[in-house]
Amino acid sequence: MRVLVVGGGGREHAICRKLRESGRFSKLYCAPGNAGIAEVAELVPIGAMEFEKIRDFALREKIDLVVIGMDDPLIGGLADFLEEAGLKVFGPKKNAAILEGSKAFAKELMKKYEIPTAAYESFTDYEAAKRYLETCKIPVVLKADGPALGKGVLICETREAAEEGLKEMMLERKFGASGDKVVIEEFMTGREVSVLSFVDGKTIRIMASAQDHKRAKDGDQGLNTGGMGNYSPSPYYTDEIARFCEEKIYQRTVDAMAAEGRPFQGVIFFGLMLTPDGPRVLEYNVRFGDPEAQVVLPRMENDLLEVMLACVEGKLDEVQLKFCDKACVTVVLASEGYPVKYEKGLPISGLESLKSEPDVYCYHAGTRFDDEGRVVTNGGRVLDVTALGKTIREARERAYAAAEKISFANKYMRTDIALAGVAAEEAQQA
Repeated sequence: MRVLVVGGGGREHAICRKLRESGRFSKLYCAPGNAGIAEVAELVPIGAMEFEKIRDFALREKIDLVVIGMDDPLIGGLADFLEEAGLKVFGPKKNAAILEGSKAFAKELMKKYEIPTAAYESFTDYEAAKRYLETCKIPVVLKADGPALGKGVLICETREAAEEGLKEMMLERKFGASGDKVVIEEFMTGREVSVLSFVDGKTIRIMASAQDHKRAKDGDQGLNTGGMGNYSPSPYYTDEIARFCEEKIYQRTVDAMAAEGRPFQGVIFFGLMLTPDGPRVLEYNVRFGDPEAQVVLPRMENDLLEVMLACVEGKLDEVQLKFCDKACVTVVLASEGYPVKYEKGLPISGLESLKSEPDVYCYHAGTRFDDEGRVVTNGGRVLDVTALGKTIREARERAYAAAEKISFANKYMRTDIALAGVAAEEAQQA
């Protein structure tokens, strides 16, 4: 098979590397890709939102399957556009991608179909939202309705902070049109867990759990980012919690989308909060998480291409997912100043030193080749240094040891990724 992956970050690098393990393809392309993806796929200089160019390339090269990795093209309707041209696509159509594209839609769906989530109100009028903030319970969570690169969620500890956040979203348009509608949500406490799943419209298959670290600084301080590190599995995601979610959340979400005339095919990412009153859905995403894909896919024992085809062909009920017993940890090497302001184009050294290490992966999130053919930084999140281990502790130690071998001028990383997971895992074993 000839496969085209759309996207150019760490998630797409993880997808491409996993697809390369399949014996069922003859050619793998990635548009636009990055310097790391170039080692496993042929790069195509087409942006993820250049729909016509993607279609024309896929038809010309007789692509058998297009895998859409990123949220923006999915929300924008790339799957529909390509399917109308007769192409086979892994990823939801526009009317199903609204599950991530509109937080208000997602909340209304959960309310209608009794899927556990936080209490909320949504607003398109700034003054009405402001009046609501004057009396609602604090802390409170503000969410820009549309996509905002993982940064459109504000946890406000004071009423003043909430009012300032609302102003930034709706009046100052910090997140553009995504802030035209705002969801104001009850603040929930507990552990967050990420659970990815494959879906074929009616059947759902759950992948291994993972744990993200969103804040920029150690100790979960600083601004929200797209993710500074991750580990899998989460010791907090117990068998009991899994059973609850399977009964009340996972299949119910798939059935709800089908009932609404929006059958979902692709990956649903369940962002969960494990509250004292039970698991609640924080958010849905309609693609592999980033950096969740970087810790879940290395543990997956199935042929990824075969699973994707089962989703596209409505045969997922014939698939049983398998994940190895090893733990996996990824540490994000970022550019100092991320997620606000940072320098690009800085040469990266040490990448070659990791290629011979077993069970160590270096996924490229924001890199490119400069005019001299060197790999240089090209984003806020630059590399995802990933390692497998028998335990979370071992995987963590291996990931950090590998991260130390890589250098670039403004390199920054959190030093506490997966520490809580180590403590929880060892407490359970004691």
